[in-house]
Amino acid sequence: MTKNATYSYWLTLPLLFLLAIYFIPPANAATSDSDWPKYHRLDNGWRYSPLADINKANVDKLKVAWIHQPGDIQHGLQATPIVLDGVIYYVAANNNVYAVDGETLWHYQPELDPIVTRVFYQAASRGVTVGHGMVYLGTLDGRFIALNQKTGKPVWKRKITDLKSCYGCLFSSPPQLAGEVLYGGTTGGDQPQRGKIYAVNALNGQPLWEFDTISDDPESWPGDTGNVGGGGAWMPGVYDEKTDLIHIGTSNAAPDFFGEVRKGDNKYTASLLAIEAKTGKLKWFFQEVPHDVWDYDSAYEIVTIEHENRDVIFHLNKGGFVYVLDKKTGKPINIWPLSQTYNWVESVNPKTGELIGRNEPKLGEEKVLCPYLLGARSWNHGAYSPKTGLWYTNAMEVCNKIIAAEQNPEKIGISGLYLGVSLLEAVAPPNQKASARLDARDPITGEVRWSVNYPIPGLGSVLATAGGLVFNGDVFGKVFAYDAANGDELWSFNTGSGIRSGIISYGKNGKQYLLVPSGFGSHAPGFMASAFPEVSGLPGGAALIAFSIDK
Repeated sequence: MTKNATYSYWLTLPLLFLLAIYFIPPANAATSDSDWPKYHRLDNGWRYSPLADINKANVDKLKVAWIHQPGDIQHGLQATPIVLDGVIYYVAANNNVYAVDGETLWHYQPELDPIVTRVFYQAASRGVTVGHGMVYLGTLDGRFIALNQKTGKPVWKRKITDLKSCYGCLFSSPPQLAGEVLYGGTTGGDQPQRGKIYAVNALNGQPLWEFDTISDDPESWPGDTGNVGGGGAWMPGVYDEKTDLIHIGTSNAAPDFFGEVRKGDNKYTASLLAIEAKTGKLKWFFQEVPHDVWDYDSAYEIVTIEHENRDVIFHLNKGGFVYVLDKKTGKPINIWPLSQTYNWVESVNPKTGELIGRNEPKLGEEKVLCPYLLGARSWNHGAYSPKTGLWYTNAMEVCNKIIAAEQNPEKIGISGLYLGVSLLEAVAPPNQKASARLDARDPITGEVRWSVNYPIPGLGSVLATAGGLVFNGDVFGKVFAYDAANGDELWSFNTGSGIRSGIISYGKNGKQYLLVPSGFGSHAPGFMASAFPEVSGLPGGAALIAFSIDK
């Protein structure tokens, strides 16, 4: 190579690098109605499809279009698929990632640290994120991985946590994008860890910031209790591009039911956070359950709607109350109960959030506390329709029978839980049966518009569509279509295994599809079994099933 050629070669390399970065597709490109580009479809958290070709008049003509089976059925399918330009990206058991269009386009199987076979949160993953020409995965062994969107080949890998020293510090949900920031929180609020939210550069995986969900304030966490105080943020947050803020909910304090060892309000557990995406600095927070001694995470979906000419958030806490907050300040606008049988408090002040009449566990004393540790609903998400103005969500009435007990965190193994109990059993509410339902509610007031009863709680996420439909699945494997206005059942189909995932809709070549990940799993059935014995022994599975209507 000549001197001039060498000079030209080294001059060109930086230019090629800049061009490559410049032409990486943006994370927040204009969204087609046919796509499902993010975990909740959009960062408003609605889980609403604007497609209306499948509607109340023809939904009874839905038929199976194709089925994709990943093979590994451990813990079923818990993912919400992502769809861009007709290509579906999803994750199955043990972090196996697929790109499919009815057939497999590529498959990526990460080589996981053998330690994942020993952790409590085995096998399961709730999805992937797609942006910047990459597919992002949070792994069971504490890594963020970026894959080439076209080929599935790794672009970069970043080790975030060390499970050997931080039990539960893994990623069961997909990290999310806030522009060129990729962020996600650790699972494991029920374990002796110090939970955190991590952010890296989405283009190259370089660390940007960490947010500690355990405050350094000794009045909030006396002594070194915060080092084993749980926390984390195990469900996906949402990003507000207008303000460059990440909104994300945090999990419970540990030990869950024995708070004597961590006297204080235990910030920032059981809280909703607004974090600056570029810096990781806290803009505002609202702690829904100060000094949580009931396992009432604030990790569930965060939904934004306009109310009285301002943006408001509504958000379900595991304690069974829905918090309606001003999105700009985090101040309460209203708080209403989804749970019909709660007894952990007498009430919650709807304008301040003050917990009135706390009913706390007592050392060595048997108590029945409602709702139970899965909440008035598990982590599966509701859906909001702008056409009806209603929020559609599964709900259940179940309680815990508990005896609070001391527990030495140093004697808990990697798969052990730091619950602070000697007895924990799901039971029916006092003087009535355990029950379940699908509700349609006004998200601001909580007013019930209609309700459908279920024999066992639905554990899949709800979908609302512009076709005037609401889709929901049950633990037996049936998928239902309801009239969004009145709850009338219009269609059903038995997929063969229970629904524990995100039902979505997308379009391709002018045709609308309903996409149902079928496959029963997770730890929820085990926690539920004493209250709903029929849940034991239901068949497992893993199948991505697409439905359409022949024109």
